[in-house]
Amino acid sequence: MLLDADGVLQHGTVGWTEALSPWFTPAEAEAFMAEAWEAEKAPLAGEGDFLDVLDRMLLARGRRAQGERLHEAVWRSLHADPGSMALVAALRAHGYGVHLGSNQERNRAAHMDRTFGYPDLFDTACYSYLLGVAKPDPEYFRRCLERIGAPAHEVLFVDDREDNVESARSVGLPALHWDLGRGHDELLRGLAEHGVVLDV
Repeated sequence: MLLDADGVLQHGTVGWTEALSPWFTPAEAEAFMAEAWEAEKAPLAGEGDFLDVLDRMLLARGRRAQGERLHEAVWRSLHADPGSMALVAALRAHGYGVHLGSNQERNRAAHMDRTFGYPDLFDTACYSYLLGVAKPDPEYFRRCLERIGAPAHEVLFVDDREDNVESARSVGLPALHWDLGRGHDELLRGLAEHGVVLDV
């Protein structure tokens, strides 16, 4: 199993407009986040430090360089979903290898590992910054398979974005499009259709 993080295992605890309120008005926050999402692409692929990027973005807008504080307020505002954590435990109890497949820059990934104990929950972490390429690039999945050490047809991928799911399928991984809003019963049915039956 290769599981995405955001939308599958975890979700944000506060809206980004609210989280950015110490720095920006709602209109300013929208423009800032649009630029930040674009600027994050390089760190997601392991190029540069996103905290430095945030510092530069704040300074360019006449704000203090508080990239660390802003990152904590917006990007680290996370909650691990209990149902998904129970599912991971059940998969492992049934003998399945369970791997984390997520687009993350190094600072947010480190926070997730510390806060949620992901290194103990997953056999392999396929963070995009470690692989040097991000979803939905098909190369991301090829590098995941190398890291996991399994053929594509043996690795079932779950992600909340259709483009990522289609990319995974293009390199031979069976894949499910699912997010937390659909409920875990739907996910369990999808897993069962791929031969993964769990008593949870």
